[in-house]
Amino acid sequence: MNTTSLETFLALSKILNFTKASESLFVAQSTVTNRIAELEKELGQPLFVRSPRSLKLTEAGIKFIDYANRILALEKSAVTMLNTQDFSRGNLHIGTTNTIYECHLKVPLLGYMQEHRDVNTKVTISHSMELLHTLQDDLLDFAFTYIPLKKQGFTCQCFKKDELVLVCRSSDINYQKGITRKDLPKLNYLFCNFALQEVGLFIRQLFPDNYHFSFEIDNSTKLLDFVLAGLGYSFLPLSLVKKEIEADRLRVIPLLDFDSPKINNYLTMKTGYEFPFYV
Repeated sequence: MNTTSLETFLALSKILNFTKASESLFVAQSTVTNRIAELEKELGQPLFVRSPRSLKLTEAGIKFIDYANRILALEKSAVTMLNTQDFSRGNLHIGTTNTIYECHLKVPLLGYMQEHRDVNTKVTISHSMELLHTLQDDLLDFAFTYIPLKKQGFTCQCFKKDELVLVCRSSDINYQKGITRKDLPKLNYLFCNFALQEVGLFIRQLFPDNYHFSFEIDNSTKLLDFVLAGLGYSFLPLSLVKKEIEADRLRVIPLLDFDSPKINNYLTMKTGYEFPFYV
């Protein structure tokens, strides 16, 4: 299984067109066809369903995308380490979700780097599941996620618990005394899919099935700007909005007849490892 075939598969899985995929890779269409055929033969599974008018991924093809990305990332990491690493320096590779980075990691990381200039530090921003896969592939030293990893050989600890609060711009005079659950669908709610298991499920269950949100984004730190602009309401981690609340740019709307769940923040590493600074 060579990397060229994997790169070809990933390109075709996104474009789903042999002609356009060959153009993006600057090779002949027959080359793409042959590479995919060889890969399918090696795997013993068809990766695509072909028809005269369409091309679709099979279930095996959908599952293989993650593995292909991880294999290529592992190869890239090995090549980079062997060719550019200064073996006289220490190395630290941290993976984190964007929100955890902004809320809990950025400031202490800056302090650590200022005191340890002899350490090569790399930070990878991604989603929780992807980070845990990458950690298990030995491409990360530490992973900060919203999902715990319970697996032999790894240590996982909850290093922070965050509160989920409903916020709006401070000049908004609605619901100053609080809001009931039945009134939530009346809000112009700005939705962030936290992908936090029970937290994401909690927010979705507050609204009717197939409810259409006026705005959706998959990054809570980016959602903050829209709430500050007075475009609507949203549940956000208290650690993310605390400074804005203290500066009277945002306010918290009390929940009258229901409670919001806590957000657990996890730090995972190989057993025996120790994170080099306090967060």
